[in-house]
Amino acid sequence: MYSISSEPKRGVIHDKKGADIMVKIENELGMISITSDVFTNIAGDAATNCFGVKGMGARSKTDGLVYLLRRESMSKGVGVSFNEDGSVSIALHIVVDHGVNIKALAGSIMNEVSYKVGKATGVPVKRVDVYIDSMQIS
Repeated sequence: MYSISSEPKRGVIHDKKGADIMVKIENELGMISITSDVFTNIAGDAATNCFGVKGMGARSKTDGLVYLLRRESMSKGVGVSFNEDGSVSIALHIVVDHGVNIKALAGSIMNEVSYKVGKATGVPVKRVDVYIDSMQIS
């Protein structure tokens, strides 16, 4: 079994245009690069599994209406940005069930997403912003 003695170095890898595309974790054993798709999938799954969340939402650019996304396209409701210190910030656009306590639900989502993303990737989550785009009456 390997023992890693020092804290891993974290950084951000940019594409040719300067956009952030992945986070890099480096230690004496090698380097791990994690793309934004990984963070998007973990965060979207964690958020949609919280009680009271109907699903991820996306606002149409043509008519301005909010649409409930299917599970396979939920990544459109999640935004990930990489911070220079190697941490990530996540923005979630969600649709909630009618009658839920929005403040309690948003706090639960923030905790759940932060925990699951950090546990699965080893990357610290700096912030989780929750945008309630719509409420669905069943």
